[in-house]
Amino acid sequence: MEKLRILHTNDLHSHFENFPKIGRYLQKAQQDKTVDQVLTFDAGDFMDRSHPLTDATYGQANIKLMNSFNYDAITIGNNEGISNSHEVVEHLFDHANFPVVLANLREKDESMPHWAVQDKILTTKKGTRIALIGLTAAYPLSYEPNHWHVKMLKDAMDEVLPKIEGKYDVLILLTHVGLNMDSFLAHNYPQIDLIIGGHTHDLLPHGRNVNGVWITQTGKWGHYVGNIHVEIDDKHHIQRISPHVVATSSMREHDDDQKTILSYRERGKEILSQEKVADLPEKYDGDREAAIDVSLDAIADFAGTNLAMLSTGLFLEPFKKGIITKYDLQKILPHSMHIVRSRLKGSDLWRLVMEIEKNRHYLDHFPLQGMSFRGKVFGQMHYRGIKFDPLSKAVFVEGKEINPAKEYQIAVLDHYVLVPFFPTLAIVGDNQFLFPQFLREVIGDYLAKKYPIIR
Repeated sequence: MEKLRILHTNDLHSHFENFPKIGRYLQKAQQDKTVDQVLTFDAGDFMDRSHPLTDATYGQANIKLMNSFNYDAITIGNNEGISNSHEVVEHLFDHANFPVVLANLREKDESMPHWAVQDKILTTKKGTRIALIGLTAAYPLSYEPNHWHVKMLKDAMDEVLPKIEGKYDVLILLTHVGLNMDSFLAHNYPQIDLIIGGHTHDLLPHGRNVNGVWITQTGKWGHYVGNIHVEIDDKHHIQRISPHVVATSSMREHDDDQKTILSYRERGKEILSQEKVADLPEKYDGDREAAIDVSLDAIADFAGTNLAMLSTGLFLEPFKKGIITKYDLQKILPHSMHIVRSRLKGSDLWRLVMEIEKNRHYLDHFPLQGMSFRGKVFGQMHYRGIKFDPLSKAVFVEGKEINPAKEYQIAVLDHYVLVPFFPTLAIVGDNQFLFPQFLREVIGDYLAKKYPIIR
């Protein structure tokens, strides 16, 4: 009988406050002599540019720290593939000491990214052949304008499985596709033995068995580490899979952990603070309305539209007068959101405004999570070029009542396409996702042009 121990993480999202404990736990567990072999995997979203060190180093600080975790393989999440420009992703793994397994992402010419492999076969010390397949969230609306071709999960699986048929004894998927899609894979591909997943931040303390396939996730932010025990017979057939998680809070803290954690943030702050963006006049000092107004101008300018909308909850801090740096912008707007140019008929734009106004008071204090949002509440929606008359329910565009038959273009965020409160955008909007800059970069570039630093 062969005994394996599989350690795994997912959705760390640059929560470096948990890295010291996780690193020590993994390094100790990897020396476990009660099993024949220990394998370690990550299921994506290990980086998040809402942390200043990740933002300042374009994820290279994450790679350096992850190298010390001794991963046997990882896959990427949407925060790696979408929140970075194509060029950044091309060099993200230049110094990684672990392979990236990814079956459903291609360059525009359909070639494999040079930093990834479609699948990987690991052979254990006792000769068991373990096939690894990696899958990331299939978001064509976001990947395609970032110059990637993302394949749907079924297409990717149907392509790779025949190629590795007969070459493995155990099939493990590293997925960043979410629990529902993991269940879809389990139902449709019963030859899978184990799915180590992520993306939807589900905590499965003892895994979930779907159609004979074990699915595991460890929640989010490094609060838990996955710990799976696998028993394999002498013919290399799995006899038992026992998934568990270990709470990071139960791991011993060292005296210098807090100093180390603080140093990560301070290093990021130091780098970003050196990059000066603009010299803002007095009117922006602590005035959130002024900050929103100029930000609306920024996204409209970037999208080439006259209309735009933004919500107040995006702005975690007000602007200040004087020199504003990349670190200031990172604190104010930590979200990795992209601008979307949405084309709508006048009748549909009217309906979008009705959806916003209907939900306005509800959303003002609504606590929101996910969809790239790194704030606390949604807040109030502000418009550029749009006025609403609550008595007549009339909508005016640049001073004229909206024409139901006319087409309008409005700059919005991918965030608003994804949230469920404004279905018009997702259902009938002709939405063009704009890359590579995301929200704070777009605003920073606009401020730099409007209020240049005079040297």
